[in-house]
Amino acid sequence: MNRQFSLAGLLRLRQIQQDQAATGLARARSRSSSVRARETAARRELAATDNPSSSAVSLRAIAAARSSSHSMLTDLRHLAQMAETEEADARSEFIAARTRSVGLEKLQARHDAEVSTEDLRVEQSALDEIASTVWHRDEQPVTS
Repeated sequence: MNRQFSLAGLLRLRQIQQDQAATGLARARSRSSSVRARETAARRELAATDNPSSSAVSLRAIAAARSSSHSMLTDLRHLAQMAETEEADARSEFIAARTRSVGLEKLQARHDAEVSTEDLRVEQSALDEIASTVWHRDEQPVTS
């Protein structure tokens, strides 16, 4: 039996791909979380600014600010949706990479178990041979 796992190179490649997918997923989660936090903060700030208007000029300024804020919230909502889509894609990519490496990891574990079993069998055979030799040597009558 070959002592080295014949698919070790492919397994290393799959594990590298899995690590890269995990990094991409972490990056996408971070981006998504950041965008959601910005949207939440913007909504909180806008909800806290209910100043009564005292003149027509300030009323127009408030209307312009609200329009701008509405546009900003729409942009943030769109960014949040894009970030969530990217996160879902990254999660799917990670799951696919993990699935590809799990099968090879199981094959390697099975190979390692077979190598270990073969090593133990060889060792047991050697011990049995030694014990048999000693037993036969001790059983022969001594002639003097």
